[in-house]
Amino acid sequence: MNNQLLPERTVYLVSDGTGITVETFSNAVLSQFDQVRFKEIHLPFICSIEKAKEAVIKINNTANETGYPPIIFSTLVNIDIMNLLKTANCIFIDLFGTFINHIEQAIGHKSNNSIGRSHMVSDSEKYRNRIDAINFSLSHDDGQFVNQLNKADVILIGVSRCGKTPTSLYLAMQYAIKAANFPLTPDDFERNTLPATIVPFKSKLFGLSILPERLSEVRNERRPNSKYATLEQCRYEVSESEKMMRREGISWLSTTTKSIEEISTTVLQEIGLSRTLA
Repeated sequence: MNNQLLPERTVYLVSDGTGITVETFSNAVLSQFDQVRFKEIHLPFICSIEKAKEAVIKINNTANETGYPPIIFSTLVNIDIMNLLKTANCIFIDLFGTFINHIEQAIGHKSNNSIGRSHMVSDSEKYRNRIDAINFSLSHDDGQFVNQLNKADVILIGVSRCGKTPTSLYLAMQYAIKAANFPLTPDDFERNTLPATIVPFKSKLFGLSILPERLSEVRNERRPNSKYATLEQCRYEVSESEKMMRREGISWLSTTTKSIEEISTTVLQEIGLSRTLA
């Protein structure tokens, strides 16, 4: 069915902080309903009664305009603000309360009910580690800086435009993983060897590949009608890179049908890195 023909429901993502947590959770839940289009409206930093009253007005207006009560995903922790939101014409889903109440009963301790506690990291070691990892990945993108590769947690290799850069940055931003990435080029295939720069760090290498047809599409967006983007060239480079990775015993996967999240999870598992959130 054409996506434009699907029925639409409005979803409000309400948080007393940035809204990252509520967005992540709601996306996971709503992805299970492919017969409905969801229009998401973000309401971050709802941390006062005044802001909550404004939110109620918006939600009620939406209900009147659409004829349906909006779905509210909430990570609010202030009880007064939450109760005020519940007075709106909506379907209210309390993400934190659903789990926190059960945990309180199980362990015999009350929660802190602190606003934005999951993101209070501006002065923490985790936050500094994440910033360091992002800077490292940016400076070691596409083999542009080869010093300090010994400090890399993982080095992604593969042909140009196969997904190395976005995967590196995702690993850095989400997990504080220092991920460098290094291109495999036709010169490497002619020499039939890995680039000398990364040979000493073979245990840190993980390969990315991609279907030649998809690679050609991506490259044509960057350099249309070039030899670099031809299907023939893409087939050659992908074939040679996969041969090299198999010959060198380097774990690899195809990124063609996988999300950045799936790719990153596989990298962490294969290299044996910690999945601790940054």
